[in-house]
Amino acid sequence: MREITSKTITAAVREIAMAAGCDLEPDILDNLLQARERETSRLAANVLDILLINADIASRDKIPVCQDTGVAVIFVTMGQDVRIIGNLEEAIQEGVRLGYEDGFLRKSVCDPITRVNTMTNTPAVIHLELVAGDCFELAIIPKGCGSENMSGLTMLPPSAGLDGMVDFVVETVVAAGPNPCPPLLVGVGMGGTFEKSALLAKKSLLRPLGEPSPRRDVAELERKILNRINKSGQGVHGLGGCNTALGVHIEPYPAHIASLPVAVNIQCHAHRHKEISL
Repeated sequence: MREITSKTITAAVREIAMAAGCDLEPDILDNLLQARERETSRLAANVLDILLINADIASRDKIPVCQDTGVAVIFVTMGQDVRIIGNLEEAIQEGVRLGYEDGFLRKSVCDPITRVNTMTNTPAVIHLELVAGDCFELAIIPKGCGSENMSGLTMLPPSAGLDGMVDFVVETVVAAGPNPCPPLLVGVGMGGTFEKSALLAKKSLLRPLGEPSPRRDVAELERKILNRINKSGQGVHGLGGCNTALGVHIEPYPAHIASLPVAVNIQCHAHRHKEISL
């Protein structure tokens, strides 16, 4: 049995919350650079240049890469042989509070009815997965709502087939227009139940951008959807060109014989995410 204290968890969450707000991961920067190289629209290419400069300034000066520093979505992968000394939920929430306070990140969380800001960017949204062993891993996705608001979910009949699934994903992205700040990363959850498909869509965003699904048939679907999205011509910030999306990540899960849930979770060009293993 491995023991981890709540103070250790709080410190780790604080660290990744601040880092995620300011530093884009190499996979995101590499894909933005590749998009710049292949861009066919001069205006869109200029915007991509600005986005890359912005990312460089944010990382160098430790200021948020975007003013919308989002809702903190935390994924916890914990081995069954780990014992937490203290309260796991409270430790994570305190880490988010400290990270947003010490990192000078905008507090965006409010009560859904009164709309009164909590002033701490908490509570965070926490997803816990128990696995074998004694690992303890944390991942954070600060989810801005320009992109989150453009997401969608549908319960397709099985008769809709793969064509219906592809149509729904493409139509959801195209209908979003410039609102989610393209070029985008499109997370897709396919199968399971109503809530499982939504969780899969968001979790798919943690896969390195551009890394195809290990399933060949799913990887082919990802390529097909990405091509259709980019042929829409909406482009960077809706200004045209060939880079509406940088990648499509699909996570499948077995579903009921009478149902085909499909969820789309859209992520903006500033795909902020950080992971840490304790």
